[in-house]
Amino acid sequence: MIALRTPFRLGAIQSPATSLLPASVASTSPRILNPVARLLRSSHDQSLLLASRPFLSSTPSITPVTRHRPLTGKSDGCRTLCSSIRAAASSAEGGISGVSVAEAAPAKGDASVAGKGTAEPTVAAEASGSEASEGKAAVRKRLVSGVQPTGSIHLGNYLGAIKNWIPLQDECDTFLFVVDLHAITLPHDVADLSQASRTAAAIYLACGVDPAKATVFVQSHVRAHAELTWLLSCTTPISWLNKMIQFKEKARKAGEDVGSGLLTYPLLMAADILLYQCDVVPVGEDQRQHLELTRDVAARINNLYGGRKWKKRGGRGGRVFKVPEAMIPPAGARIMSLTDGTAKMSKSAPSDMSRINLLDPPDVIANKVKRCKTDSFTGMEFGNPERPECQNLMSIYQIVTGKSKEEVQQEVEPLSWGQFKPLLADALVAHLEPIQKRYKEVTADAAYLDGVLAEGAARAGEIADRTLRDTYDALGFMAPPRR
Repeated sequence: MIALRTPFRLGAIQSPATSLLPASVASTSPRILNPVARLLRSSHDQSLLLASRPFLSSTPSITPVTRHRPLTGKSDGCRTLCSSIRAAASSAEGGISGVSVAEAAPAKGDASVAGKGTAEPTVAAEASGSEASEGKAAVRKRLVSGVQPTGSIHLGNYLGAIKNWIPLQDECDTFLFVVDLHAITLPHDVADLSQASRTAAAIYLACGVDPAKATVFVQSHVRAHAELTWLLSCTTPISWLNKMIQFKEKARKAGEDVGSGLLTYPLLMAADILLYQCDVVPVGEDQRQHLELTRDVAARINNLYGGRKWKKRGGRGGRVFKVPEAMIPPAGARIMSLTDGTAKMSKSAPSDMSRINLLDPPDVIANKVKRCKTDSFTGMEFGNPERPECQNLMSIYQIVTGKSKEEVQQEVEPLSWGQFKPLLADALVAHLEPIQKRYKEVTADAAYLDGVLAEGAARAGEIADRTLRDTYDALGFMAPPRR
């Protein structure tokens, strides 16, 4: 008899295929009767033969364990059994969730293994997170991003975020939402919030976001965002939030009556990201600190509540959240104000002359460019720290024209401000004209826009709820009764 411990926890074998095994094998300890690898033993040696694939459909499920159990036998038959298990797992419709298969068996026909096998099966010590329950691993990376609907969406929002989404939706599993919950961290116009959210969603579509490729929805329509924020706030040290630069800047402007949501909204941003187990997040440099906080929070919860600790409590085990990476565009990541080249273009700036709004008519755009702040230097150039306005305006021109930095430098270097400004204004008008035309078409069909947002919220809700359930379970909450 071969003394063997398999790396799978096996219960009683209830498959009807068991009756087909020879009596000498059927009487053997259930430990070596792996329900995936139906193995037949001969009476004179220890070579093992994997039974035909049809038996795989009738086998009971296998629960992977998180610690590998070493083989105690030294015979070739032991190693052959390991190789057979691996081959069967690989051939059974993409393998077994939670098991890492090092060598694949033939995809077609009856799988058979005989003789010597040298490698042992590898069991994943950590599950891949909530996304593991979605079936086969997606080839494309998952991306999540959004823009606040307060005020008017301006050139900084577009060039720093929305424009970069368009090619990414062909490469990634993309979730793009209107972040209306973030819009109330500061005093807001109650009468305008709903319409502003619809306008923002329509601008997404007008800029080229395709609902067939990307999931588009409104943040508040997926309640898991608010719920996960509370769970994250209870596990995040307050000292981490006190270090956030944007909180210090905005709190200083708002005074003593600033709402607590301004302090905790980086955790809402973290919830926005972590709910969808995303791989990458396109952010500007000013948001890099918030993404680093998100990564720290995810790692902290994984360490405190995930892995084997979660598994021992009867949960799924593995990581609770995927730790995302930043994606920062090489140019135009931070568009600056037209009236101050050292300050970010912002919706909250008191003067509308400081920004180009995406829906500004051509004459307004031309007037804002004409009146924007310049300097007394001669010619145009990139990279001079004493010329922030020149750097900003040339970067805008580079992006909207699609030219390289070298091409722009060569084209505009000898120009004066009086010559360059009309060139920039014309480029902006030409770039924004088709967006404004498409926006009018989208807003003219309210039913279409509502349908896109409803479908997007439903799909996003399924994934977000799965992550939220896992988080509640990892933190030890009682599961709700099934309905």
